[in-house]
Amino acid sequence: MAGISLVGIGKTFAQRSKGRDTVIKVLDDLTFDVADGEIVALCGPSGCGKTTALRIAMGLEAPTKGHITVDQRRVKGCGHDRGIIFQHAELLPWLTAKANVMFGLEMKGIRGSAASDVAMSYLDLVGLSASAERRPHQLSGGMRQRVGIARALAIDPGVLLMDEPFGALDAQSREGLQTELLAIHAKTRKTIVIVTHDLDEAVILADRILVLGEGRLQEVIDVRLPRQNRDSGTLRAAPEFTDARFRLWQALHRNTSPIMVSGNSTDGIV
Repeated sequence: MAGISLVGIGKTFAQRSKGRDTVIKVLDDLTFDVADGEIVALCGPSGCGKTTALRIAMGLEAPTKGHITVDQRRVKGCGHDRGIIFQHAELLPWLTAKANVMFGLEMKGIRGSAASDVAMSYLDLVGLSASAERRPHQLSGGMRQRVGIARALAIDPGVLLMDEPFGALDAQSREGLQTELLAIHAKTRKTIVIVTHDLDEAVILADRILVLGEGRLQEVIDVRLPRQNRDSGTLRAAPEFTDARFRLWQALHRNTSPIMVSGNSTDGIV
């Protein structure tokens, strides 16, 4: 297992429009740690840098400054120590569910019966062993997302990064997958960082909620709920849930600034 740290992360983009140079500062000295086995939710207004932070953590984008460590080891670029799940499953449509899970394993150098056995074990973990030979168009949205989770878990990453993984689903499917994710976490104890705009989801899933604003970490909300028995159907009636959700609502309304844009030079940022 592994924890992950983002240390002094900055990210800027230069943009030229109508003869005018503009710098967009997405992240500004963003620093936070996620402990081994912890679930942390990243929340904040649109444009505050949540997804960019997640992509940098995965290695899909390079920071302008700062660095990432996994299990106290500095990393650059993508690696099998991290897995990512996007809002849409992004499955290969010509492959079966099992073959989609095996694809990540094959990229790791695991092939043949070994890859098949691992793929089936993770499809079983997400409740899809009976659908192993179906192709994506034969699966519901929730089932496709489960395949995406199985694919990410199959490479056995220490850290699982999730970018609004249930955002495109209907409410019932979303709640079902939230419960399933908690069950998977109880079995695997993966370190999880999840980006979400859903206040209920953040409180149901997370041990801590990090509120971003203006490209920085603005507030940290501890969720004082026992990790066990976090069934979303009953949890909402708990006073601790109501308290955490209200504290998050307040924090989001205090930190509503999106990305920052400078004037007409890429040299300085305001």
